[in-house]
Amino acid sequence: MSAHDSKPLDGRLRVVAATPVSEELISLVIRAEPRIDFIREQDLLPPSRFPGDHSGDPSFSRTAEQQKAFDDLVDSAQALYGVPDETPAALTRTAGVNPGLRWVHTMPAGGGAQVKAAGLTDEQLDRIAFSTSAGVHAEPLAEFAVFGLLAGAKTLPRLLAQQRDKVWSGRWAMGTVSGQRIVIVGLGSIGRATALKLKALGATVVGTSRRDTAIEGVDEIVHPDRLADVVGDADGIVVTLPGTSSTEGLVSAKVFGAVKPGVTVVSVGRGTVVDEIAMTAAIEDGRVGFAALDVFASEPLALDSPLWTHPNVLVSPHTAALNPAEDRLIAELFARNATRFLDGEELINRVDTVEFY
Repeated sequence: MSAHDSKPLDGRLRVVAATPVSEELISLVIRAEPRIDFIREQDLLPPSRFPGDHSGDPSFSRTAEQQKAFDDLVDSAQALYGVPDETPAALTRTAGVNPGLRWVHTMPAGGGAQVKAAGLTDEQLDRIAFSTSAGVHAEPLAEFAVFGLLAGAKTLPRLLAQQRDKVWSGRWAMGTVSGQRIVIVGLGSIGRATALKLKALGATVVGTSRRDTAIEGVDEIVHPDRLADVVGDADGIVVTLPGTSSTEGLVSAKVFGAVKPGVTVVSVGRGTVVDEIAMTAAIEDGRVGFAALDVFASEPLALDSPLWTHPNVLVSPHTAALNPAEDRLIAELFARNATRFLDGEELINRVDTVEFY
């Protein structure tokens, strides 16, 4: 079903807030697209604790009466601002009982995973357009990627250890990102933003893509199938890909077996893209000299994972994307997409309901 086929017949769009959103941002959306009727009951939404807290305070709960009121609201929507309560099960329920639902905007960049987990029918996937917030997190994640590469080049683990132990050692030469060769696994919005920053620092950038299209800041593009062939002379590897069936385990034992000893690895896409067992082995034997990891195959990271305590690993609890501007940027993206939806144009970041990306 095309966006044109699914646009509201009366020229207005009934949007229901299914996840926390402030009155200020609702006003922003309505100013940008006045054809929206933005329905919300703030008492039925969990309070946000910090920017990007789309699930809200976990201590929040609804009475049975409040839950029915919330369900009735989302079941009346033509479009949803967020997956209800950020849970696939709630999306399954809503899609099944609301035949008028035509569009759901997901809060995460990887919102396709929520849609896939909902197990919707072919009819529902055809009737409802899904979009994600991809691109909103590109700049903060690109900065984290550069931060991780710099930490590896500047021997952060040694500096921290010597400071902790109050050791004033002899001097040593640190690496420079300038002149390094960095492989970016995935040239979506995060990968492209990372490439520009690395190019500005003087690095040579190799990126993986299934399309051989020139991208600013990228010196060489290779197919993902050739990843193991190009990491042998790389000083750093940045993984930015989403988690799909085609990307699972892409950064494999074969890839880690081909790296130059001491390579820095940064992972900011989805943890399933990296073979975590193979990566851990490569960290332990020195093939990976430093790893800055914001995402993991299973989250939270298991307490018995050796990654927690390895001196050459920086563990970030999937928080590198969060920034003070996130909620506003998502609202602005939603408003642009609402205009597209109402005008019968293709949505930005529409989810591919085959690959769920």
